[in-house]
Amino acid sequence: MHPTYIGPEKVLEKRKQYFFPCTHHFYQDPPQIVQGSMHQLIDHTGKTYTDFFAGVSVVACGHCNEHITAKTIEQLTKLQHTTTIYLTEPMVQLAERLANECLPGELKRTFFCNSGSEANEGALLLARLHTRRKDFLALEYGLHGRTFLTMGVTGMPMWRTDDYLDPHVTFIPRPYDEELDVEDAAHRSIEALRQVLAEKGNTFAAMIVEPIQGNGGMIVPPDWYFREMKVLLAEYGILLIADEIQTGFGRTGRMFAMDHYGVAPDIITMAKALGNGVPIGAFATTDAIAASFNRPSASTFGGNPVSAATAMAVLDYIQQEQLVARSAELGNQLKDGLRTLQVKHSVITDVRGKGLMVGAELNTGEASLDAVLTDRVLEKMKNRGYLIGKNGVGRNVLAFQPPLIMPEAEIDAMLSVLDEVLSKAVYAGEERGAKDGRDS
Repeated sequence: MHPTYIGPEKVLEKRKQYFFPCTHHFYQDPPQIVQGSMHQLIDHTGKTYTDFFAGVSVVACGHCNEHITAKTIEQLTKLQHTTTIYLTEPMVQLAERLANECLPGELKRTFFCNSGSEANEGALLLARLHTRRKDFLALEYGLHGRTFLTMGVTGMPMWRTDDYLDPHVTFIPRPYDEELDVEDAAHRSIEALRQVLAEKGNTFAAMIVEPIQGNGGMIVPPDWYFREMKVLLAEYGILLIADEIQTGFGRTGRMFAMDHYGVAPDIITMAKALGNGVPIGAFATTDAIAASFNRPSASTFGGNPVSAATAMAVLDYIQQEQLVARSAELGNQLKDGLRTLQVKHSVITDVRGKGLMVGAELNTGEASLDAVLTDRVLEKMKNRGYLIGKNGVGRNVLAFQPPLIMPEAEIDAMLSVLDEVLSKAVYAGEERGAKDGRDS
């Protein structure tokens, strides 16, 4: 062990002593991560891991990408912070580039903040200010944040921590059901939306959606789904908010996932990959809607020079390396490989996703053991040098969201190891109690 590293046991001990008990972690035997380089992470012993989770879709351009960190460091040596009440150049350059190079439809104006939760909170506030209405629509099993309004529109039970959430939210069935095919589930969802709108459509300010539900299990609606939703909402003057926190900036093989559906939302929210590990969030909208947010407001750290300069370097790198197209190509390779494993291993019951946002659902035939098996697979893959994630309502979906710069050979190598791990996986006996100390 390097003498400057206290080791995972001491880290765990200090977490238990100084962190809130809500803070969980992956793995029974977690490594202490001390270094990152592009698609790899290194622990305190020097062991290297290939990262197929990217900090939950954050480091899309790779860990400590020298092309990006150079711009971050350069800005740090010039000007680190002033807030929005002073004039600085990086934030307006970033807003201009987002409007001209990235944002769909007529979206043009951006409000910068610090995180995805804050971006979604701001988008919901903007919708209320513009429509002068209070209520919201959301999809079941969505995840939108940990602030008050965002937790209120979150439909994933495990993340609805507050017992006194905003009651002005109506949940619509999501376009997925294990008992239905994708088309039937989507039609059921749209019909439920239509009925709610017929009853009280004039009370809603906005509907917030993830184009692909990440934490909900990589749920991908049919191509027509959001187009029909947008038409229905527009009839009642209800805004559509696209939560692109996980899906934005090339993750799904398009700049934004809504591009797959040919839909321009009224408001879009961004974070995660835009900063490639440096905290940044934003929500953007049209001139007309932005005009409604005219009361004094500011974000102390939002759009600070370091985050803005980093984000512009991210956009440069995505463009130079053609990462949007690369994500689509690598995603096809990954999905094809997982579907080959699905034929071989009956425990994989579904493979779904777009680009490099892919999920492989595991089902043992006994629901109480599905999450246990998933944890076991994650542990074994980590021991073999591969970090993958998990999500889904039952925490039984293997989540693959690697950096978009992942080498093709690494995808094949990971699939080979996953094949071996699944071949040896057991999910009985002592595995029933193997969850202690890990993310639930």
